[in-house]
Amino acid sequence: MTTELSILLLASNSPRRRELLALGGWMFHIEVADLDESQRPGETPADYVTRLAGEKARAVLPRARVEHVIIGADTSVVVDGEILGKPVDEAEARSMLHRLRGRTHQVYTGIAILRVETGELLYDVCVTDVPMRAYSDDEIERYLASGDPMDKAGAYGIQNPDFQPVARMEGCYAGVMGLPLCHLTRLLRRVGVTPRADSARNCQAMLKYPCPVSRAILRREDER
Repeated sequence: MTTELSILLLASNSPRRRELLALGGWMFHIEVADLDESQRPGETPADYVTRLAGEKARAVLPRARVEHVIIGADTSVVVDGEILGKPVDEAEARSMLHRLRGRTHQVYTGIAILRVETGELLYDVCVTDVPMRAYSDDEIERYLASGDPMDKAGAYGIQNPDFQPVARMEGCYAGVMGLPLCHLTRLLRRVGVTPRADSARNCQAMLKYPCPVSRAILRREDER
């Protein structure tokens, strides 16, 4: 039986995911999953992030111990039904930022947890509408010069203190950052792993964001 003292294994090298996961007070280690993240023909954004989250969790299984619960996650920015990945160069980052400017797009984050002891694999997907402000061309160029867009899906970081690309937030802020903490808490509870701290409250305090959806997410009946 898994207990709240089980050690989590995060299959991600993202500092944002590490920071968010720590808010639940869980014990965890990091193992980086290296795999092909190409989208398959006909694959929807939800299917894509869910598949990659599961593949990342399975990829680190050989380095896990029997008591581990592995967490995989994948985040994609979606506009007009098209997935925008990490830009390959500055020109592509510029193009993405121009395309997103002044519009609302969606951020999909898929999460998967793999209980090593039983092989049980559970999934969830968080979808958040993100309205972007009408930032200027000069702001885009300054942001590109910072280097921050190059390792971000959609070429932006929602939490960047200088660029601040988002007009407002009405959904899961943590999901846009890469790890929807309430969705994860819900999944982990299904395998007997509970937070050792108030993850929802800590998340809102860190992000300085009074989340309007956390209670509903945590209250909702879990579905596979």
